This record gives sequence, structure tokens and C-alpha cells, in this order.
Amino acid sequence: MTRAEIVIWRELRAGRFAGFKFRRQVPIGPYIVDFICFAARLVVELDGEPHEKPDQQMHDTQRDAWLTSQGSHVLRVKNELVLGNADLVLDEIGRTLRTPRSSSA
Repeated sequence: MTRAEIVIWRELRAGRFAGFKFRRQVPIGPYIVDFICFAARLVVELDGEPHEKPDQQMHDTQRDAWLTSQGSHVLRVKNELVLGNADLVLDEIGRTLRTPRSSSA
């Protein structure tokens, strides 16, 4: 795990985060997601420097579209933001968990 993943996982694991259960490095179809809360259909992806390259950005866009088509909401966060202000990232995850979404993809 990257440093950013360790920081976020420390808060999300074992149902510690507002009672929501997250899993990490989970295969979903052809992809492996960083973190997922199945109950809320929330995927959290932490992006490092390789995600800034145009070919990786195109791959990420296709991946997000596929995950969304399967009923998930994808929240992408830069590693630097996690390492610089993890509380802000955790607040955003909390807001996303509390935001009602349609059950249709």
C-alpha cells in the first residue's frame, strides 16, 4: 500500500468510519478498486503521479464509466491531498456516504 492508502485505510477499516464497512483492493469486474463500501456502492480511488499521464487518465475515465454503469459512485482523490489534509478527504467521503443516490445505474 502507498502512504496515502495506509492513512485512509487506518480510518476506513473494520467499520470504524461512521459504521460503514469498507474493503480494500477488491476485484470488481475487470478492475481492482482501492477501497469500496458495498452498502453505499462507493468506490474510493487514490491517485498518484502515474494517474496524471494522458493514457492513464483515459483508462481511468473508462474505468469510472464502467464502475458507474454497474451502480457504483466513484470518488477519486489525489494522494497529495490525502497526505496534506486527510481530514478534508475523510469529510468528503463522509458527505458522499450521506448523499442519497438513485439505485439505478
